[in-house]
Amino acid sequence: MDETQSPLPVKGRGAVSNHTGRFEPHERQAADDGWDLDDPDVAPLRTQVTFETPRTIIARNTSPDIPFDRSINPYKGCEHGCVYCFARPSHAYMGLSPGLDFESRLFAKPNAAALLERELSKPSYRPRTMHLGSNTDPYQPIEKTHRITRGILDVLSAFNHPVSITTKSAMVCRDIDVLAPMAAKGLVNVALSLTSLDNKLARAMEPRAPTPQKRLDAMATLTSAGIPVAVMAAPMIPVLNDAELERILERAAEHGALAAGYILLRLPLEIKDLFTEWLDAHVPDMAAHVLSQVSDTRDGAMYVSDFHARMTGSGERAELLAKRFELACKRFCLKPARGDGYQMDASLFKTPPNLLHPKPGNQLRLL
Repeated sequence: MDETQSPLPVKGRGAVSNHTGRFEPHERQAADDGWDLDDPDVAPLRTQVTFETPRTIIARNTSPDIPFDRSINPYKGCEHGCVYCFARPSHAYMGLSPGLDFESRLFAKPNAAALLERELSKPSYRPRTMHLGSNTDPYQPIEKTHRITRGILDVLSAFNHPVSITTKSAMVCRDIDVLAPMAAKGLVNVALSLTSLDNKLARAMEPRAPTPQKRLDAMATLTSAGIPVAVMAAPMIPVLNDAELERILERAAEHGALAAGYILLRLPLEIKDLFTEWLDAHVPDMAAHVLSQVSDTRDGAMYVSDFHARMTGSGERAELLAKRFELACKRFCLKPARGDGYQMDASLFKTPPNLLHPKPGNQLRLL
């Protein structure tokens, strides 16, 4: 890629530039060529979706601070465009930018459900809770058209396989017809991510995600359908939104949430510069103070990758945030979301007699 991007905010997008990925041979820099790139009449950045056909669909991990050992990501990149998203650096592996490319040049896996069915059908497979939404949102806007997440849920339901879901989207309510029967068997829980109750701040940080109220309404809808709901107050950003922690948990509890979690802002690799640009573009008067306080929670750095510490930080401000979270959970009768809460009973797991996506020729075995 050789195009440049204006450092000004891009309407409907989180990142304000297309920062060069760390594996690209050439570096891009924004340049004013006199063509008024900030002209409001310039066509908006369009989303492109490329199909890919991986050979496997279940990702495994052994990280001690992640409460699940397997997950599925139906999509690479995320149209929600959350500027702080820790998954942004993964786009660099494809020679693309973790900036605007991450939220506009997406990859979908249309064969995900068939691959999953094949993997679950293997005699060697041992079930444990599957997680959807570990990297990018399974209910981002393109799911409305491609329905890959829905296909995955249909397979998990057919196998009685437990699943946990993390999303920002009220679109999860579309799948209540499959989630509610699974919940009745203790096979599903859903966490709604809620970063701020301030519509203006949420729109700037998460430009294509549903409004905070829509996420709260989704919690209530799922709860009324008997589906266990948690709230993830994430990320908590010093100065910018961490003062909202208690109010976020309170509102979530009012809408039916039973559990809660939080994660401190993480700025690995390219995200540090992308987030700094975002601060300069949207809250320039606060930028230096925010970054200073972020540094105070990371031992003087912008990011520390040590297990456990990367999620909660260190230092006085981070310790106070952890204490506030603990007290708020007690006050609003929310169970802190810990590792044991993600593991559901897998004893109902079974291979269904009729597969949803049989391999060509399987039927001939009966002849």
